[in-house]
Amino acid sequence: MGSMEANLDKGQAILRTLVENCLLENVGNERVKMHDLKFTKNQVYSNCLDLPSLASYLHFTYDPSNTTLTVAFISTPSKPGGWISWAINPNATGMAGSQALVAYKNSTTGVAVVHTFDISSYSSIVPKDLSFEVPDKTAETRSDGSLAIFATIKVPANLAAKGTINQVWQVGPGVGEGGMLEKHDFAAANLRSKGTLDLKNGQSSTNSGGDTTVKKKNIHGILNAVSWGILFPLGAMIARYIRSFESADPAWFYLHVFCQISAYAIGVAGWGTGLKLGSESSGITYSGHRYIGIALFVLATVQIFALFLRPKKDHKLRFYWNIYHHSFGYAILVLGIINVFKGFNILKPEHKWKSAYMIVIIAMGGISLLLEAITWIVLLKRKSRKSTKPYDGYNNAQSNQQPLAI
Repeated sequence: MGSMEANLDKGQAILRTLVENCLLENVGNERVKMHDLKFTKNQVYSNCLDLPSLASYLHFTYDPSNTTLTVAFISTPSKPGGWISWAINPNATGMAGSQALVAYKNSTTGVAVVHTFDISSYSSIVPKDLSFEVPDKTAETRSDGSLAIFATIKVPANLAAKGTINQVWQVGPGVGEGGMLEKHDFAAANLRSKGTLDLKNGQSSTNSGGDTTVKKKNIHGILNAVSWGILFPLGAMIARYIRSFESADPAWFYLHVFCQISAYAIGVAGWGTGLKLGSESSGITYSGHRYIGIALFVLATVQIFALFLRPKKDHKLRFYWNIYHHSFGYAILVLGIINVFKGFNILKPEHKWKSAYMIVIIAMGGISLLLEAITWIVLLKRKSRKSTKPYDGYNNAQSNQQPLAI
């Protein structure tokens, strides 16, 4: 009986060692392999974390006696030939200001290399020594296409005293000439790739800042898709097609005005959230999307004033007002749809959302084609009826004619 208990204790001790050295992870009531941990030099670490985004893993051992942190970071570049990065931010929680280790394959030799980057801002990302010591750093390519960064870091005294550090990790698509890193995506997973690492307890907690930014981007996208991408085109359709039916006058006008004013109000709110996002993302600029957004705001603002500057139908300036109103309207319609798709490419939401919007636009386009044909038929019939005028038999058979009743 005693020997059985002793064997059981040994088994539990071995299992505990395996867990502590990242060989197994507890999922429910089962023990499963976390991932392939065959490092070239067979390194072993005290702690292993499955990071919450970008399919990344961090192994580390912290020695408080000399404040030395030994890490192995594993992730897969977003594209072949891309890069991975793990960083410590001494003063903040985001990428700006972080001290980064970046690994990628050398384009000539194909061997994985690691460099240090002092990311003082988003607009200044160049290889540079870090603000703390990194006595040892290497990188390796793994059989599954991922890369691994190995490093020994001398943790600054103030961070060692706190016992926690702000960590940031990221993956990117490629490396340009001179080791310039190509910009990474700004999808939800990329924005969530940061957290706090507890050196003493071997745990990591994530920050909510990335989720907040994602929510703001989603709100910005929804507002602008509804306004510039749906309501403005719908208002234009009402003005062009519904007005052709005499029985719809003046209801079509009020519907048109309601759609355009609603679209403008929602669009201004979306534009405002875009400005806020821009101010919070120093160094991150989507020039095309931004310039089109500014142009839309200016055009739509001028277009709204058209409601108050509209001459009467018989006024000599009405012809020129129509040209201005229609030109600005169609410009807003085209630019709005283009910018919505640019927003999809930036935000990269689930494919179903882009597909849903495409279905809406295609449906509106199909309805417009159908209404275009109906409108021309109605107008041609009306013109034909008005041109059929009987003689009234008076005034020596002069052409004093009245159109037939419709």
